[in-house]
Amino acid sequence: MSRAEYALMTVDLRSAVSRIQLALNVDDLDAAVHFYSKFFDAQPAKRRPGYANFAIEEPPLKLVLIEGGGAPGTINHLGVEVFSTTAVSEAVARLHDAGLTTDVEHETTCCYAVQDKVWVSGPDTSRWEVYTVLADASEADAPGSCTTTDDAGCH
Repeated sequence: MSRAEYALMTVDLRSAVSRIQLALNVDDLDAAVHFYSKFFDAQPAKRRPGYANFAIEEPPLKLVLIEGGGAPGTINHLGVEVFSTTAVSEAVARLHDAGLTTDVEHETTCCYAVQDKVWVSGPDTSRWEVYTVLADASEADAPGSCTTTDDAGCH
């Protein structure tokens, strides 16, 4: 899918400001998808081997399920999905001005999507990202992308 096709497919989301992302480690992706489909009354927006995500409208949430990414039931990472590269750039400037150490990635492939993002670490080493999806991707990640504190799974 080209970037233009992807942009047309997601144009209705561009009016949204942002939504929280919660990436969970699971040991059985099928069971997790089954549970969260019922819990949120929604189907996954994307499903790949070892990976699924839900784009929940209410509450505004991007729920990411990563099979084998860490201890089952734990948080893999947290984030805020925004709907433009401009919003990512604004987050970079705001976080930098606040004195936080940032790790900026442009056009990186992660979680079966091409993304622009910025990472920061909380005081307890929790990893947070602010990101926008630029296009769909057929691969989970490219070497060196999906930066987190460990290298398990797609982050």
